[in-house]
Amino acid sequence: MRRQFTLPEEDIEHLDARGLSWETVNEGGQLWLLLHDFPIPNGYNHANASVAISIPAQYPIEQLDMMWVYPELSRTDGQLIGALSPQLIDQKNYQRWSRHRTAEFPWRPGVDSIITHLSLVEDWLEREFQKVGKI
Repeated sequence: MRRQFTLPEEDIEHLDARGLSWETVNEGGQLWLLLHDFPIPNGYNHANASVAISIPAQYPIEQLDMMWVYPELSRTDGQLIGALSPQLIDQKNYQRWSRHRTAEFPWRPGVDSIITHLSLVEDWLEREFQKVGKI
């Protein structure tokens, strides 16, 4: 696994404790955390996928935002997923999920991290079925 830049030790410990296969990639100054074989909830066309998280230069002060998934996810019930667009990351066509923090739940420097962002990623995947329909 590539380690082209370093994450804070707390993030590394969390990723390793979860047993996730991960790497850090620098694509021309754009930093990515790639999480491979990330578990995807029931109701999608894949049980596991790679999830990419863009790591800003000022992280952990600057917030993490959105997620990117490869291969593309779709719902097995045929309902469409909104706010998606393609993006090339690490020479693969990832699916960008445009999901963001809200004014009610802003980024909190010193509190939020990859750990809390992964909770959001899991929540976004689960909530997709609450917004548009049920499994």
